[in-house]
Amino acid sequence: MNFSAKQYLFVSDFDQTLSFNDSGRVLSQLLGIYNFDERVSGLSDIHLVQQGGELSYLLQHDPEFRKVRKEHLWEVGKQIRLKENIPLLSELLQNLEGSEFAFHVVSAAPEEVIQSALEGIVPASHIHGTRFRYAPSTGEIESIVRLPAGYGKVAVVDQLRADMRIPHDRVVYVGDGSSDVHVMLHVNRLDGLTIAVSQNEYLSPIARRTILSDDASSVLVPILEEFFGWNSTKVRAFFESHGLALQEWEKVQTDTIKLCATVEVPASQLQ
Repeated sequence: MNFSAKQYLFVSDFDQTLSFNDSGRVLSQLLGIYNFDERVSGLSDIHLVQQGGELSYLLQHDPEFRKVRKEHLWEVGKQIRLKENIPLLSELLQNLEGSEFAFHVVSAAPEEVIQSALEGIVPASHIHGTRFRYAPSTGEIESIVRLPAGYGKVAVVDQLRADMRIPHDRVVYVGDGSSDVHVMLHVNRLDGLTIAVSQNEYLSPIARRTILSDDASSVLVPILEEFFGWNSTKVRAFFESHGLALQEWEKVQTDTIKLCATVEVPASQLQ
C-alpha cells in the first residue's frame, strides 16, 4: 500500500454483488441436490440462523450437504458467473484520483468459493468469507471458524478499518441483499458511502446510492461523484479513457406508495 496516497477501504459482498449466482444454488446443482431455495426459505422463516448464514448451516447439518468437501467448494467457484470488468475495477481502485482504495471482499459465501472465483483478481488475504474447519481424516466440514453474516460483517469491516487506520468517512460498502443491512447502517452512521446493486426492498432505502448494472466497474460512478465531486461529463470521460462508454445512465428516484382507507369517508366530505 502506498502511504503517500490518500487511503480508502472498499468492501464488497460477493454473491449477486460481484457475481450473478448464489454460491449455494451452484453447489446444489453440482451435487444434484434439489429444493435449495425452499430449504433456505425454511431456515429464514424460523430465524434459526443469521440471514446469509443458511448455506453454512446446511453444510453442517443437512445430511445431503454433509458430503461436501473443500474441493467441491473450489469447483463451485470456477462455475460462478462473475460480473463484467472486476479485474478493471480492482486495477482502477489502486490509483483513483491520486487515492488508493484497498479492495476487500466480505461475504457469508464459503471462503474457498470466493477465492476460486476471484483467483488472480483479488488476493486471498483480501477475501473474508465463511471459513470452515475440516476433519483431518475425512475432509468433511467439522465446524465453522468464522461466518461474516449480519453483524459478523460489521465486525470484519471494523477490524479492517482499524488495522489499516482508515478514517470512518473513507469506507465504501457495496452489497445486494438483506444480509447487508446491518453493515450498511453501520457504515452510514460513520458517514461512509454505501452502494446497493439491487432493488432489494430492505436495502435500497438504506443505501446512499443504488447502481443497477451488469458491470462491476459501474460502482465507481458514485465514488467519483461523492468523494471527488466529479460531474457527469468528467465521469463519462474517465470511463471512455478506459475503453468503456456510459451508454445508458439514468438517474431515477422511485417512490413506492400504497394507500388504503382506514374509515369510510362520506362522498360529501370529499368535495
